Amino acid sequence: MIIGVPREIKPNENRVGVVPSGVELLVKNGHTVLVETSAGNGSGFRDEDYVRVGGKIVATPADVYGGADMIVKVKEPIQPEYALIRPGQVLFTYFHFAASRELTEAIIKSKSVAIAYETVQRADRSLPLLIPMSEVAGRMAPQEGAKYLEKTMGGRGVLLGGIPGTRPADVLVLGGGVVGTNAAKIAAGFGARVTIVDRDLYRLRYLDDVMPRNVQTMMSTPHAIREAIRHADLVIGAVLIPGAKAPYLITRDMLPEMREGSVIVDVSVDQGGCIETTHPTTHADPTYVVDGVVHYCVANMPGAVPFTSTIGLTNATLPYMLQLADHGFRDALKQNHELLPGLNVIDGMVTYEGVAEAFGMEYVAPETALA
Repeated sequence: MIIGVPREIKPNENRVGVVPSGVELLVKNGHTVLVETSAGNGSGFRDEDYVRVGGKIVATPADVYGGADMIVKVKEPIQPEYALIRPGQVLFTYFHFAASRELTEAIIKSKSVAIAYETVQRADRSLPLLIPMSEVAGRMAPQEGAKYLEKTMGGRGVLLGGIPGTRPADVLVLGGGVVGTNAAKIAAGFGARVTIVDRDLYRLRYLDDVMPRNVQTMMSTPHAIREAIRHADLVIGAVLIPGAKAPYLITRDMLPEMREGSVIVDVSVDQGGCIETTHPTTHADPTYVVDGVVHYCVANMPGAVPFTSTIGLTNATLPYMLQLADHGFRDALKQNHELLPGLNVIDGMVTYEGVAEAFGMEYVAPETALA
């Protein structure tokens, strides 16, 4: 199979779809890997690093898309790339379709095969290709929140951990999954007073057992969240419904109840955000203010630490990438029950229920679509 690795063109996205060690394994398995020139520069990998392990450097995105059977990326294609995608071409990347009708319609129109990292799912319902970037984003959220709590950055002027004789910041984490757990761990390490809310009582019991003493748990209800945000200095949105739009846990009418200069970091922005006033921002222009509350809603947070993120992502994606390349996408999807939920669109059909529901589109079961 010919595998293409284009340079990411989403603003301030510095990651790359595969590190050189991954290209080496693909080449050893008999595949050809086309890497767009400078694709790895932002992550610290040079063209010569790819050439050394057997990769072929090509000059333009058109060369990558035009020559490859499967495209491996990090972020979803954006408008300049739509016309490059060919019918039957496999796209293996993060899509987050439910957050964008435009993207969904473009991929449907292309009649390509969209396999989304974020919906590949193991038997225990964990999301192996979302976990590493959720870990990165979760661990970044408190440090970004701490920065924007500084007065010079528009915040209340609160030090996350406080000092002796002062009260540390109050941090509210919405969701006790991978993002929320990592966010709470780092915020607690800073010395903040942390509250995690979740609607799964068993998850809360687990978190109560493993978290340090400055972390408390709370059942997620509208009343509990409304009360908690009144005292929160930093709110971290960490809600995920795989493949579907995130629900709003903080609505527009609740925002005035928050303290002026408090900060929201909505990691759920990739899936539409769990705060109603959320809209995507970039690393170049990361924040905006609504009702005196600073919103940090960067849609590709791990792109700010691309060396760590790219290695972590390739560690997770490479085994699936090898299966798709070695067996072809149809056999790989049929044989690997973890990969099958990753199929979101094929030949113009939407094969992930959460995406179809988000836009009122017809849903076709992936098994039916493959048949």
